[in-house]
Amino acid sequence: MTLGFAGARQQSELCNESLMLEKLPACGKSFEEMMKKVDSKKWCNLTEFIMYYDNFTQCTEREANNASCFWPNPLAEGFITGIHKQFFSNCTSEKVHWEDPPDEILITLILIPVLLTCAMITLVVWCSKRSDILV
Repeated sequence: MTLGFAGARQQSELCNESLMLEKLPACGKSFEEMMKKVDSKKWCNLTEFIMYYDNFTQCTEREANNASCFWPNPLAEGFITGIHKQFFSNCTSEKVHWEDPPDEILITLILIPVLLTCAMITLVVWCSKRSDILV
């Protein structure tokens, strides 16, 4: 148990932050080159560039690990946030405006379970009164 704590402590002491900060821009440059292949109007659609983003995150994780730093860490997160601001600052989540269905559909959706419940109750009562015939 002590070895585990000592190993974790040693790992954090050996983090070469300057090396990591030197290497991370290469990940950003690579991501930028890949994003040039995607129409800027589609930058908010994750399915258009998910592979590029995956490569980017793997690159940042690899460079952090190569510098003996844990990932994510505050410096790497700051770098990733900068990339997000560069490419995805215009992406906002659209709030869904919920509306009630038209009255005809709403009435149907309410009446069907009510009528089925009444029919089932009637069937149970009718069968319980006629139990002598059913046995």
